[in-house]
Amino acid sequence: MSGETTVPFSTPWFDILATRINDSEAPYYYLRLPDYVTVVATTSRNSVLLVRQYRPAVEGHVLELPSGTVDPGELPADAARRELAEETGYHAPDLALLGSLLPDCGRLSNKLWCYHARGVVPLAGWKPEDGIEVVECSPAELIEYIRRGEFNHALNLAAVLLSLLQGHIAG
Repeated sequence: MSGETTVPFSTPWFDILATRINDSEAPYYYLRLPDYVTVVATTSRNSVLLVRQYRPAVEGHVLELPSGTVDPGELPADAARRELAEETGYHAPDLALLGSLLPDCGRLSNKLWCYHARGVVPLAGWKPEDGIEVVECSPAELIEYIRRGEFNHALNLAAVLLSLLQGHIAG
């Protein structure tokens, strides 16, 4: 289907690729980014860990799951543990893959790796990142945040749905 692919623009964070489909005149453009990870983390009390942080792209604070990108050479599970520790100060002794998703198959070529971390434990000596607030809530409170539109990150909603469907958190 596709022909030659070129990289007309590149940054440390993403590449823009151009590919010709069926010998068309105009190229089809898409982005190559690192894979993402997101973690539905629950404590021994069955609380869910969220983070609230400012996101310049939407010019506001967003309530979301601990998430981030997979570094070059890093396994997605290791990235999930790292992001959980960096953003919340919790360690994931029990990490299960919920699934891998395509964040936007029309424009992005990366994957989102969704994990559930059960029985997370606080890390000694952890210092929070500037601008990140850890929010601990019950599954019922998470559902209420979703209903009110306060938890509206589409990729995170997909991870929560996978977690609900697989019985990791109660609805």
